[in-house]
Amino acid sequence: MKDVPNILWLEEIRKEDISSVGGKGASLGEMASIGLPVPPAFVVTAQAFRRFLVETGLDQKIFKVSENIDVENNAALEKAAETIKALVIKAKMPSAIKDDVKASYKKMATKDLIVAVRSSATAEDLPDASFAGQQETYLNIRGEAALLSAVQNCWASLYGARAIYYRAKQGFEESTVNIAVVVQQLVHSEKAGVMFTSHPISGEPLTIIEGSWGLGEAVVSGSVSPDHYIFDQRTESIGEKTIANKKVEIIPDGSHGTKMVAVDAARQDAQVLSDAEVAKLAMYGKIAENHYGIPQDVEWGIVTGTIYILQSRPITTIGKKEAKGMSGQNKDAKILLKGQGAAPGIATGKVVIIRDAKDTGAVKEGDILVTRMTNPDMVPAMRKVAAIVTDEGGMTCHAAIVSRELGTPAVVGTKTGTQQLKNGQLVTVDGEMGLVYEGAVGGMAQAKAGAAVPAAPGGGAPIITATSVKVNVSIPEAAARAAATGADGVGLLRIEHLILGLNKTPGWFIANHKEEEFVKELYDGIKIVLDAFPGKTVWVRTLDAPTDEFRNMQGGESEPLEHNPMLGWRGIRRDLQSPDQFRLQVEAFKRLWKAGYEHLGVMFPMVSHPDQFIKAKEMMRGWGVDVENVTLGIMIEIPASAIMIEDFLRAGIKFASFGTNDLIQYTIAIDRNNENVADMYQPQHPAVLSLIHNSIQQCRAYGVECSICGQAGSDPKMAIWLVEHGITSISANIDAIAKIREAVAKTEKRIILEAARNRDAE
Repeated sequence: MKDVPNILWLEEIRKEDISSVGGKGASLGEMASIGLPVPPAFVVTAQAFRRFLVETGLDQKIFKVSENIDVENNAALEKAAETIKALVIKAKMPSAIKDDVKASYKKMATKDLIVAVRSSATAEDLPDASFAGQQETYLNIRGEAALLSAVQNCWASLYGARAIYYRAKQGFEESTVNIAVVVQQLVHSEKAGVMFTSHPISGEPLTIIEGSWGLGEAVVSGSVSPDHYIFDQRTESIGEKTIANKKVEIIPDGSHGTKMVAVDAARQDAQVLSDAEVAKLAMYGKIAENHYGIPQDVEWGIVTGTIYILQSRPITTIGKKEAKGMSGQNKDAKILLKGQGAAPGIATGKVVIIRDAKDTGAVKEGDILVTRMTNPDMVPAMRKVAAIVTDEGGMTCHAAIVSRELGTPAVVGTKTGTQQLKNGQLVTVDGEMGLVYEGAVGGMAQAKAGAAVPAAPGGGAPIITATSVKVNVSIPEAAARAAATGADGVGLLRIEHLILGLNKTPGWFIANHKEEEFVKELYDGIKIVLDAFPGKTVWVRTLDAPTDEFRNMQGGESEPLEHNPMLGWRGIRRDLQSPDQFRLQVEAFKRLWKAGYEHLGVMFPMVSHPDQFIKAKEMMRGWGVDVENVTLGIMIEIPASAIMIEDFLRAGIKFASFGTNDLIQYTIAIDRNNENVADMYQPQHPAVLSLIHNSIQQCRAYGVECSICGQAGSDPKMAIWLVEHGITSISANIDAIAKIREAVAKTEKRIILEAARNRDAE
């Protein structure tokens, strides 16, 4: 456990502190540091939560309850979740943590300050794991006793059924997920809402702002259909304005909690934001987007004309739209409902109307879920359905955000969907146009959101680049979304989640004579991704899990205790010393090659000397692999492998890929998770760039593909530099593919144009 205090103040926090303060906490600290108007706050750290679990003995109790949960069994999942939450809530908070929370609360204000207490899970709001609403928020909290209770309830919410389900599906290891709690001065918003700094589907420079009266929870939850404003950043003007009928608002209730009340008649149809407020919000949004380098989903509130920025997270759903919706192609089709197109795609199915999350057991695969508004408890059901239709909500409500994450067509804000549609009725949903049609509309391709190949900005043909733009994949469930980006292949398929998700170490399978079960799990998971990318290269990285990740799994009892697991027994160095573990992985690869998946390439991580590559190759040969006719490569993560790249090329590698997250740390000796030096972590440090440049040139000289699959590959600025220096391919995160492809295309055109101009000048 890192030596991190129980409390961190906002001014101490930066985005690199996400492992201690979670997504919300890190984002608030980062926004405050660049001058955005963020209310004062402190964070009860994830390390405090972990101390709470250890000192109360809850860590072992929770593990026993959670280790065998079948998340697809709703009853079992709910029972386990309630059991764990009760354990957390009833446990006595250690006095040291309690005293620190009280002291910080007093420091924030001399008398009892009204605060918002927000959960901030350390796996939440990450670029590849953004999924709103997994843990709880408590508003209008006053006094020490109420604050301590709210903090403990936030901790308990980490084990809600929806949170456990989500983590299982995303491949997060249950026993290692922590939670921080943000305690922030409550802004008694007179009006509030959400802003997307760029269009959440197309990525166009259109700031979308939705707002209503009272606290922002009304907009986020979908309780109200908000006013809708579109601010065009290119013309710096409001391009579209829709004033909704706002019947309810959420306001503070006494000294604890909130309540929903009716909006007085005079304000129901009144415009929430002035044009000047729209423009100012858009300006703040642009500042946040420019700082983070990626479009943001921002929560805001306004009190007596003063704007406050309450939260910001990356938009992870940007992708190019489907081809046009149905409206122009089926003029005879009967439109039953109109709303806002929240997630593109077209789907036909039978209506199932859900009044309460408890009724979601009635939902079947392929149904059209119709409800007044969704909430996080409905996420398991939302995963099953072909489309989602809601009465309330806008582009920024829970239903819209989750639908785009899932790639499920959605129409929100129809107002009367639950009244007009009937259970079992056959309908067709157009999630782009915001329309629900009667029956099955013929001639329309049924497609999940984002299934189309990314188009060029403004429409037209897909962008073609000479530099391959590939995608990183962590879990098989993401394969369809990854393929829908139109990526040129998979530059990194991590198999850690496939193995860690089994909750048993490879050694456990070997010791219990269940090797075949392990190989089959690996084979099936990799096959899903290979099938999603027919004819396109898929590079699978062999197991690279540090010992601390294995330790909490069955079979992990004998894992060594390492002072710094990131520098320890992992990657190829462990596989070479654990031949049985390596053999099981190779057996899965061998079967896939035999089945005809010639586009599978295997990539060895953490290599520091060509001898390691040669030994791994010979071990594979001994297990029956035709090593000269399969694609084997290495990760360049250690400076030694970059410096010795020519020796690796002579040893016969067929590709190399930069793992920049480790390469940066190892080159400049900066642990990016260490708060004392994290601000010195520089992805474009001259030494790092020099290693990358030299490696690219050597690979080009030998005619070997050179790629990048670390986080830096998802940064357009870095992509431009890489193309300029001759890299063969770039592999980025799913949400970054469109912008990376555009940056690559522009750079390639500029290089060609400059070369032509230079020839003309001669």
